[in-house]
Amino acid sequence: MKKEIPAESTGRVLTWLQDRYDLSAIEYLIKKKEVPIHRHSLWYYFGGITLFFFIIQVFTGIMLLLYYRPTAEAAFESVQFIMTEVHFGWLIRSIHSWSANLMVAAAFIHLFSVFFMQSYRKPRELTWVTGVVLLLLSLGFGFSGYLLPWNELAFFATKVGTEIVAVVPFIGEFLLKFLRGGEDVTGATLTRFFGFHVAVLPMITTLILVFHLWAVQKQGMSVPPQFENKKTSLKSMKFFPNFLLRDVLGWIIALGVLAAVAAIFPWELGVKADPFAPAPAGIQPEWYFVFMFQTLKFIPAKVLIFDGEMLGVLGFGIIGVLLVLVPFFDKKAVLGETSKLLRAFGIIAIVYILVMSIISYAVPQTF
Repeated sequence: MKKEIPAESTGRVLTWLQDRYDLSAIEYLIKKKEVPIHRHSLWYYFGGITLFFFIIQVFTGIMLLLYYRPTAEAAFESVQFIMTEVHFGWLIRSIHSWSANLMVAAAFIHLFSVFFMQSYRKPRELTWVTGVVLLLLSLGFGFSGYLLPWNELAFFATKVGTEIVAVVPFIGEFLLKFLRGGEDVTGATLTRFFGFHVAVLPMITTLILVFHLWAVQKQGMSVPPQFENKKTSLKSMKFFPNFLLRDVLGWIIALGVLAAVAAIFPWELGVKADPFAPAPAGIQPEWYFVFMFQTLKFIPAKVLIFDGEMLGVLGFGIIGVLLVLVPFFDKKAVLGETSKLLRAFGIIAIVYILVMSIISYAVPQTF
């Protein structure tokens, strides 16, 4: 018969820890933290779902690292070995690839939900800034990880993707050589992208993610202005266990979707990259970059005296900076009012991303 741990022993352990470490923040989180309830509360869960997919990325990535070899001569064969010889290796790689895509999708949903609920307003400005940076880092994970299997699609997509940064004024050539590790996409590029993917980006992401999660717990969940300004008080639920259990349920549903998609639609490896072969027709980037590439296709080669591609890249860069700075120029948010102009821009952005992506997939073209 299994013996139960006496309550006195548990109490002594907690007292020992409390004497050495201040556990008041954890105690507050467990006993007192509450989450507001309103008709938009569903969107709160997408932050946790994004975190869940990131955790899946970490664990499956570590498993893949046990067999992966980051060289142009062995990368493709090592992934092939994982998929054919390692027990459930194909499933682990498929889960890693699909969870990366689902993480980006959840991050976009989380970003837009926070934007429309104006959760970036005082005192949560830095929470928004770090959240946008985390989204950009997740895109960086996707771009750097895309090349690692060293297949035909990844090679030529990376070649074109890195060529785009060359049009940035003054520092374009430097950025191109920095990303590629030389003039062309070679084994040095693969090694460099591997370093970005498994060391540089995870280190930066971990630091920013820790601050982001701390800020969310410190400041609590934001209430949309239309509810915050009402005289009647909102209902709320305890973070622990009510909200946490609902969050865990969302994780379980996300895991079920991920497992089903990874098993039914296993991630293909394709053909090994041949740097001397011509680019095959119909190559497209990952879906979360498609709207940007499609936009660059529509921009004329010359706009007045300026290079069209350069204007497109600079335009996306400016939009990214403005997105980061949203909390600092939305004056109405400080007053608890909704900015109709920013809301309109948000709706236009969603429609634009969807329309450009649909056009790109409906009329596939080479880069």
